[in-house]
This record gives sequence, C-alpha cells and structure tokens, in this order.
Amino acid sequence: MIEGKKGSLFICKPIEDIHDDLENGPRMKQVLGAWGLISLGLGCVIGAGIFVITGQAAASYAGPAIAISFVISAIACALAGLCYAEFAAAIPVSGSAYSYSYATLGEFLAWFIGWDLMLEYLFAASTVAVGWSGYVTSFLKDIGIHIPAVLSSAPLAHTAEKGWHLTGALLNFPAAFVVAICSLLLFRGIHESTRVNNLIVVVKLIVLFLLVAFGLAHVNLANWQPFIPPNTGTFGEYGWSGILRGSAVVFFAYVGFDAVSTAAQETKNPQRNMPIGIIGSLIISTLVYIAVALVITGIVPFKLLGVPDPIAVAVNYAPALSWLRPIVKLGAIAGLTSVILVSLMGQTRVFFAMSRDGLLPPLFSHLHAKHHTPHVTTLVTGIVACLIAGLFPIDILGELVSIGTLLAFAIVCGSILVLRKTRPDMPRPFKTPWVPVVPILGMVAAIGQMVFLPLDTWFRLLIWMGLGMVIYFTYSIHHSKVRQRT
Repeated sequence: MIEGKKGSLFICKPIEDIHDDLENGPRMKQVLGAWGLISLGLGCVIGAGIFVITGQAAASYAGPAIAISFVISAIACALAGLCYAEFAAAIPVSGSAYSYSYATLGEFLAWFIGWDLMLEYLFAASTVAVGWSGYVTSFLKDIGIHIPAVLSSAPLAHTAEKGWHLTGALLNFPAAFVVAICSLLLFRGIHESTRVNNLIVVVKLIVLFLLVAFGLAHVNLANWQPFIPPNTGTFGEYGWSGILRGSAVVFFAYVGFDAVSTAAQETKNPQRNMPIGIIGSLIISTLVYIAVALVITGIVPFKLLGVPDPIAVAVNYAPALSWLRPIVKLGAIAGLTSVILVSLMGQTRVFFAMSRDGLLPPLFSHLHAKHHTPHVTTLVTGIVACLIAGLFPIDILGELVSIGTLLAFAIVCGSILVLRKTRPDMPRPFKTPWVPVVPILGMVAAIGQMVFLPLDTWFRLLIWMGLGMVIYFTYSIHHSKVRQRT
C-alpha cells in the first residue's frame, strides 16, 4: 500500500480493517447469488444504452457505426471488469471503487473516487429517468392520454448557441415520479428490490428479442449507407472521431456491471459470485446492445434517432411493426425502471461505505431497524435525484455519467497495479489475467475515451470535483476513522 502517516493525504485503510468492518460493523442481508448478481447487472446495463443513449449518440456522433462504438466500449469495459472482479472477490465491501482505492491509493484519492461515483450513479439514475419519461409520455399518447410538454420536459436546456436557458417547461414530472417510486422500493430492502428487478429483466430481454427478430425484416440497407458517415469537418461529428466520441458517450450504458460490485455485502459467497456477476452481465449486455443498435439504425435514418425514446421511434417508423408498439414501449418503461432502481442502489451503498469510514456524517450509515437498509441515505439520494431528473436535459446528464464512469474505471485499473506490488501475498479468489498488460490497457482505454468527450463535460466534472474537495477538507479529513485509529 502507499505509505501514509496520520497527517498524510495518502493514508490507507488496512485491508484487515475492511474485513473487520465486515464482521463487526452494520450488516445487511446476504441474499444474492451468482444469477442474482447477473440479473442485477443486466437490470442496470440493459436499459439506458439501448432505450435512451443509442439514438442520441447515433444521431449526433456515429450514425449506423454506433454498433462499432459499442464494441470499443465493451473492450474497455472488459479490461476494467477483470480488475473489478479481482477487487470484488478479495475485498467484498459495498463501496466498490471507493473502498478499493482506500485500501491501495490512500484516503484522498479514495474520497476523490467516492465523490466521482456519486456523480456516476446519481446522474445515471436521473438520466434514465428522463428517458423513462419520454417512453411513458409516448405510450400514454398512444392510448389517448396526453401529458403536456410543460409537465414532461426539462425546464433547463443547454446549447452551444444559447448556453443555459429556460425552455418554458415547469418540471419533468414523470421523471421525478419514477425516481421517487424506486427510492421507496429500495427503502423496503434488497430482497424486495431484487425480486422486482429479476421480473423486469426477463420482460425486457423478451421484448428486445422480439424487436430484433421481427425488426430484421424491415431493415433498409440504404440506411446503413455509408455505414460510417463522413466527418462534417468538426471533430467528433461522424467519421472515426465520431465513432470514438460515440463510444465515450455510450460508455454510460455499461455502468451496470460496476453497480454489481456495490452489492458485495449483500452477496452470498462473494469471493466466487462477484466475478461471475460482473463478467457475465457484461458479456450478455454487449451482445444485446450490438444487435439492437444495428436493427434500429437499419429501420430508421440515424438522424431521426436523436430523441429520448429512439426504439419507440423505430417501431413507429415501420407500419408493419405496429403490433409491437405497445409491447416495446412497455418493455422499455419496465427496463428503464430497473436501471433507475439499480443505479440508486449503487449510489446509496457508496454513501453508506463513506459514512462508515467517517468521511460523511454517521447518519448516512445507519441501517433501518426492520428492513436493514441505509434508509437515510436512500431518502436523501432519492430527493436529490428527483430534482436532477425533473430539471435537466438528457444529453447533459448522460455525458456527465460517462466521464464519471470512465474516471472510476481508470482508477480501479491503476489500483490493481499498486496492490499487486504492495500486497503480492494477499489472498485473491479471482486474479486479473495478464497483469500488468490488462490494467494498463484498461487505463489507456478509459482515459482515451474521456479525451473524446466534449470540453464542456470536463468543465462540469471539474466543478463537481471542486465541490467534493471543499467537503473533504472542511469535514471528512477531520472525522476520518482511519486517522483516529492511527
């Protein structure tokens, strides 16, 4: 581990202390097995990328070649996923990359990544809630119920020409509503949440299978010509630079396998089941993403897909698929609900871990007497996510999630290199293969995709991290339990 004295920013939390916290600290119910974790991962992964972000990225950046963007992101994810699997098996705690960094890179970087994870999960839930709102509005319109735009769209918008401006809407009410419902479900407990998630996963996989199976017959090959649209002369707008920018944006779609690692303390035999859950959900989701992306860009000219509900647009575009419209839209609504549910769960578990270490107020690590859930954290997260989902547009939120996720992956890959050097004899139920090649390539892939994100997204990341540094130096550094034990 990186050496750090009591006053050092790089003081590490001994891995032995982490295991002691697992034995003697607040305990959550251990109910998840390997298939439960895969379902949890699919619940979060298969949803946002297909039902929301795919259309935005195809229309703005990559065209039909968005399928290539998914392959690039999947490779980067696989590299990071192998590193996550080693950590999750060796240090099975709810804090995910935050806890891994605390054990290897020191407290300051652990806080940095923990605060980054809040950006990742909180904004992921809010982003998908906006997409959920689009599908619900479309579905209700089909059956004669119209939700006015003033109550179903963001009151704030951002464009290069106008900057931030008001749209005239009051609130995206459906988006805020679904966040509230998912928060209440998480309040009740992981067992109830998992049962709902498992049912939803089955439903959305069936729906997507129907879309691919019947949509293939309506693919117009002309919509794939050219498969890689020529660059407009602006970096990131089509061409290979657009494919790479698209891969950075759709990276958001893979945030789910990261969320699997936050459920470690609620997993039976995590040393065996965590790697299976992480890698298994990543493989299945990638295959589904590529198939669906090819079908919808084949049915609809890609420039028409820049909407919050691209699959609904694809089904509406082919009259012969009219019978699929209500099925696909209901599947999308159900699927996006599970993404919101798992993203909020990931956020609350990271909050719980940071509070348990003293870096956030102790109130956030209290467990409900009956449900054994971090109820205060769940309620606070739900309220903040409701406000974000109700006020902000989907494109801004999606890019913030992507940069937060990529940063987390880069740090986890780097942490594997550090831990292999400092704790070579530590028991590792699962080992990342081909070290140091895999971790180094994982870092390069993650940082490389960050470079292709818009400059404004980097500025927003810096603002978020600046706020986190203020909290760390005014509160966390003075209440750190690791410092108090030293």
